Amino acid sequence: MINIQTVICQVLAQVAPGAAEPSPWSGIIMMLLMFAGMWFLLIAPQRKRQKEMEKLQNDLAIGDNVIAAGGIYGRVIAIKDARITLELESGRVTVHKSAVAGKADDATAIVQG
Repeated sequence: MINIQTVICQVLAQVAPGAAEPSPWSGIIMMLLMFAGMWFLLIAPQRKRQKEMEKLQNDLAIGDNVIAAGGIYGRVIAIKDARITLELESGRVTVHKSAVAGKADDATAIVQG
């Protein structure tokens, strides 16, 4: 009696005549598609958030109520180069522009960095 497992192994072991080999370009195309997917899923949204943060920091004006990265609420009373002086309830604090997380007037529009 013929063993079914032996027959299946012999059939699978035979190489089909005239079988085409995969193109070397298929691997390159797959890598390019993966890179494009990573770009649109990771890099592009991060660049958009970064541009929003830069716009926020450049548009700061004296009198704006802001939230610093540590959760400190204050009002901008001075801007000099990359430093911002915030007036708090109990005094003043000087922070770097990059420490500003958003404007306190519109808490829903805070840019997450």
